[in-house]
Amino acid sequence: MAITKVLNEIIEYRELLWNLTLRDIRIRYKQSFLGMAWALFQPLSLMVIFTFVFSKVARIDTANVPYPVFAYVGLVPWQLFSTGLMAATTSLVSNSSLVTKVYFPREVFPLAAIFSKLIDFLVSISVLFALMVYFEVSFHRTILLMPFVLIVQLTFMLGIGFILSMGNLFYRDVGYIMNVLILIWMFVTSVIYPIQTNNALAQRILLLNPMTPIINAYRDVLLYGRVLNIPEFAPAVAISLGTLLSGVLWFHKAEYLFAERI
Repeated sequence: MAITKVLNEIIEYRELLWNLTLRDIRIRYKQSFLGMAWALFQPLSLMVIFTFVFSKVARIDTANVPYPVFAYVGLVPWQLFSTGLMAATTSLVSNSSLVTKVYFPREVFPLAAIFSKLIDFLVSISVLFALMVYFEVSFHRTILLMPFVLIVQLTFMLGIGFILSMGNLFYRDVGYIMNVLILIWMFVTSVIYPIQTNNALAQRILLLNPMTPIINAYRDVLLYGRVLNIPEFAPAVAISLGTLLSGVLWFHKAEYLFAERI
């Protein structure tokens, strides 16, 4: 079966995957004065901006959680999602010299691109705990469910990442389109405000975007002490698994064309 073959090859070339991930991290922070502190700049700066907007201009209900913490919990996984997908999109093209050389599974490129962004996520999430202490937000045992939510998010990202990296190899327009789409996607996801509507059909359609239940799940387990909302989260899990399966199969099927199209 193709999935088993791909998985076995990735395991076989796990050292290459690890080295590519470390290389991407080193390149990103090479000759950078602030180093990994840049991982905090985007979520913290956006948190400050949106806190001003939604505290002075339009107040929203965050269920007794201070808005800066509410926003930050959405912005950190979103930063992982957006930067990870953009890195995965260009991963094959930016490694063209390796793609055309001796055989190894090309899946390692989008995998390494996404995994390299996890270090930023871990740095940013550590600051979240400091914010929770500062704003006197209670810690709950449900925090132990956060790794499961992260795994579901990575599953979704990898599936899309395989498709986008392949698409950008064949059509360079994909990268430009994603720059715009990521921005739009953010505002139809519950990153900085709850996605709510009185129209039940519209609500169900919005929840078909797996990132909304995923970000809601982060807030449930980190801020509200709630276990996962299964009716909302289960479809996100199913869509994520389906996306990963489709992405792997499609990527593997087209892999023989990569060298000649790059």
